[in-house]
Amino acid sequence: QVRFVESGGGLVQPGGSLRLSCAASRSIFMIGAMAWYRQAPGKQRELVARIANGLTTNYADSVKGRFTISRDNAKNMVYLQMNSLKPEDTAVYYCYADPPSRLGNDSWGQGTQVTVSS
Repeated sequence: QVRFVESGGGLVQPGGSLRLSCAASRSIFMIGAMAWYRQAPGKQRELVARIANGLTTNYADSVKGRFTISRDNAKNMVYLQMNSLKPEDTAVYYCYADPPSRLGNDSWGQGTQVTVSS
């Protein structure tokens, strides 16, 4: 069973930047497409950005032009560079397979909290 450990979150002012990291316990190349998701209080989890093994990327409209997803298959790492952060980006961020059904629902990590506030 694969495990994910997310890190890099924190408190940042509006307009600031953060870089999130996700370490997987096994090959993300074998998993395939990976994604960052987020869940704000009282809201459903939503897909923020995805990246295929071929490095094709897709982004939610709300983060296009501000967030950049990347992956390092050799290190089993996935990253999310977040710039020009807004208060509405406040959420717990998770990395996981895309679609999640590829792994089932038993492998979600703890996530990393991102809070954007002045």
